[in-house]
Amino acid sequence: MVSAYEERLDHTLTALADPTRRAILQRLSQGESRVTDIAEPFDISLNSISKHIRILERAQLVTRRKAGREHWLAFNRGPLDEAAAWIEAQRMFWNDRLDALERELNKPDEGIS
Repeated sequence: MVSAYEERLDHTLTALADPTRRAILQRLSQGESRVTDIAEPFDISLNSISKHIRILERAQLVTRRKAGREHWLAFNRGPLDEAAAWIEAQRMFWNDRLDALERELNKPDEGIS
């Protein structure tokens, strides 16, 4: 069974796997923006941009608010921080394991004359 934490991490990593979605997040890191303004520089349909935004929203990397007919998006760094913490924990685990392996491999051979 997948935990809520693992599901959030999966959604975050899936969202970050696409260069268009990363570019959208980069733009939103500068501040809140209208959906139409986010879509403008991309050479894809507004419908395609909307699909990318839905994936970012599912990962909770983007929040949406409506003001009249306008849809405004904002970057939410929480899931990104959570993913970064997971990546750092994996890095530390494997560094420790590889350091231990290196120590074992560098031990002088015993019993060989």
